[in-house]
Amino acid sequence: MSVIEMQSRLVEEIQEWKEKRNAIILAHNYELPEVQDIADVLGDSLSLARATVNTSADVIVFCGVHFMAETAAILNPEKTVLLPDLEAGCSLADSITVDQLRAWKAQHPSAVVVAYVNTTAEVKAESDYCCTSSNAVDIVRSIPEDKEILFLPDMFLGSFVKNETGRDNMHIWMGECHVHAGIAPHDVEDVLKQHPKAELLVHPECGCSTSSMYLKSEGVLPKDKTYILSTGNMLKHSKNSMTDEFIVATEVGIIHQMEKQNPEKRFVPANPKAVCPYMKMITLEKVLDALKENKHIITVPSETAKQASLAIERMISIG
Repeated sequence: MSVIEMQSRLVEEIQEWKEKRNAIILAHNYELPEVQDIADVLGDSLSLARATVNTSADVIVFCGVHFMAETAAILNPEKTVLLPDLEAGCSLADSITVDQLRAWKAQHPSAVVVAYVNTTAEVKAESDYCCTSSNAVDIVRSIPEDKEILFLPDMFLGSFVKNETGRDNMHIWMGECHVHAGIAPHDVEDVLKQHPKAELLVHPECGCSTSSMYLKSEGVLPKDKTYILSTGNMLKHSKNSMTDEFIVATEVGIIHQMEKQNPEKRFVPANPKAVCPYMKMITLEKVLDALKENKHIITVPSETAKQASLAIERMISIG
């Protein structure tokens, strides 16, 4: 049996079990192409969180990483949330612990805490707002200007938000996603030299995001062709743009959807090695096993979930 035939059989079985369980499959834009293709909802963290709130399914199969499944469990305590691989974690979420956050808050007792969604449920429970890359700027702007802000855990996204909002009273945790941090300024500059007519799409988590903002303001990067965007907005922009070539500075998994939506356009990764091993852990076989064997169920302690839910609900309602 060929690989294509095996995948086709797996997809058929997944669809059968999905109907038996009244399940919905959610997948992040960075997942394996074949996993993206079976998703009922595909998107970034914000769109996936919103999708869990509106679903009538009994079972949510989350093809993403652990903090995403936790968020779904917090928003849907009456539903079964499955993560096909428990080892699918996140280096960014691991960059701050709840004890570190409590110590930081003690140093700034009157500050408002804005936590990127790439955090554990315990950290969310200690936060006032959650955000994603697509609404972080809107959320910070919604907070009174005289309020001190603790932004965590991504320093590159934090720098972008601080620059966009002009908030001098915003403190930034020095965490990073190891994949996005690995996309360096020289990567962007090298690829731009090879594709001078391309538009540059940069995720604000990237190690090149701060320099890209500076180089854009200085005219080194073309102002009319350089965009700092979330993954969801990258997809929208590439679909609506009249340009036919793009340099993509984020995890390379998103290029699959870009090419599906725009078969006549060309997408070039800023760094082809920008691959998240955690996002690639979930396979069709594991999705099927999750549906058949009810594994792995993600739950959050009720008190933690109650405290985290307000910050998450604010994230969903803004932007």
